[in-house]
Amino acid sequence: MTSRPAFTGPALFSYGFRPFFGGASIFALIVVPVWLLIWEGALEFQGHFPIIDWHIHEMIFGYGSAVLAGFLFTAVPNWTGRMPIKGWPLALLFFVWILGRLALWGALAAAPLVVLAVDGIFLLLVAAMIAREVIAGKNWRNLKVLVPVLLLAAGNVLYHLEVLLVGSSDYGRRLGIALLVFLIVLIGGRIIPSFTRNWLAKERGKEAPMPVAFARFDGLCLAVGAMAMIGWVLAPEASVSGLLLLLAGVLHVARLTRWRGHAVLASPLLVMLHLAYFFVPIGLMVSGFAAFGLMEQVAAVHLLGIGAVGGMTVAVMMRASLGHTARPLVAGWVLSIGFVLLLLAALARIAGNALPLVEFDGVHLSGGLWILSFALLCLRLLPWLLRANPARRNPNSAPSPS
Repeated sequence: MTSRPAFTGPALFSYGFRPFFGGASIFALIVVPVWLLIWEGALEFQGHFPIIDWHIHEMIFGYGSAVLAGFLFTAVPNWTGRMPIKGWPLALLFFVWILGRLALWGALAAAPLVVLAVDGIFLLLVAAMIAREVIAGKNWRNLKVLVPVLLLAAGNVLYHLEVLLVGSSDYGRRLGIALLVFLIVLIGGRIIPSFTRNWLAKERGKEAPMPVAFARFDGLCLAVGAMAMIGWVLAPEASVSGLLLLLAGVLHVARLTRWRGHAVLASPLLVMLHLAYFFVPIGLMVSGFAAFGLMEQVAAVHLLGIGAVGGMTVAVMMRASLGHTARPLVAGWVLSIGFVLLLLAALARIAGNALPLVEFDGVHLSGGLWILSFALLCLRLLPWLLRANPARRNPNSAPSPS
């Protein structure tokens, strides 16, 4: 691996996960209470999007894209053996992401097409930087990671154009969620069994039963899941989409059971990954039932959005931040409680007014739990992300990927 000279600039811009995990966490903490104030009419929204479209867009393409960028800019150096993107290029990219959030809010007072350009360029720059690193490192097999990034960028453009031409987004919403969910089943299918295997080998020895390695069954799960989500994007109420979603849900439950999550209950960080993945098949099946009028699509959207995407991104940010700031892979009670609150936020959102709490409805209870969850996440993660690693005081001296 290429040697990594000491980085003398701010620790925040020494590695890709630092600004984007920190920025995503702060953004998630701020954007939900802002949304609730807008929802109640206590705050006036300045942007050109309808308020619901702004809320959904910023959770998918604001928060989700930042976490994806942080993950990829941390993973790519491990794939290629090259030095991580750092310093002013990383700071400039982070500024572009912030500019996109301001543009969507209306702070730039820009025309809709200018807002599209400002917001849409971020994922294209991420893709370009990743392509450069992968090609320079001759790590050709990982070029395929560009496909979901570029599709997500296209989904963002579609979202803007739908709002501009139709007045509200429909396909763009579902496409953005579907792409993030597919990234979870794709990347989660690599890291969850791998991390589980490493922990079991360390704690119980290499002779202990291990997660099943990637096989044809996993390929079947990915293929059916992709077809189901394409059907959901194009025609969520169609019977064929419903059947595919139900089948995909069952297959992904079976896939998850092959990873021996029941054997890692002593490791909260691993339990978080398994639980977050579990929300994928649950969300798919609820969406499948909704296609037949047995449940509501809004429930599926929040199970996938809060439970699967929110849960997996938080679990990954926790683990990567611990590992790459030279800290033990131990969640502790603050991060553990924060994760539990996030899952409760997903459940509260779909329970709605059925919850026996007269003074709260599901929207406000879910929002409050989300805010508490990210407050705890920021409390623990931000000091680590802003400071140099404790071991050698060198922000680039990250341990091997965990």
